[in-house]
Amino acid sequence: MATVTKKDLIDRITTRTKLKRLDVKNAVQEMLEQIIVELQRGNRLELRDFGVFEVKQRKPRVAQNPKTLERVEVPARKTVKFKVGRLMREGLGSAARQKARAAAAAAAKNEG
Repeated sequence: MATVTKKDLIDRITTRTKLKRLDVKNAVQEMLEQIIVELQRGNRLELRDFGVFEVKQRKPRVAQNPKTLERVEVPARKTVKFKVGRLMREGLGSAARQKARAAAAAAAKNEG
């Protein structure tokens, strides 16, 4: 599985849209910054069909250090939850189906 960086995405968008790389870079960076700003404000951020970002409060808990088995108090904290939207869910589902079909075809080829 490959790692795709922000630079990779900017390069792809630049190629596909024929926009200047600096303009694409600034737009992508501004969008990421605005996502952070809205989550800091406690807002729910919905990108229709893509997904929803929400800030959730995690309760304090007691954890255990696996090396020493010592109990450790973990304070309450905020975390970001992402719920997958329809287009992403469908896209990932079709990718999984394509992978399963390819595996089945390879298995059938190996048997025959």
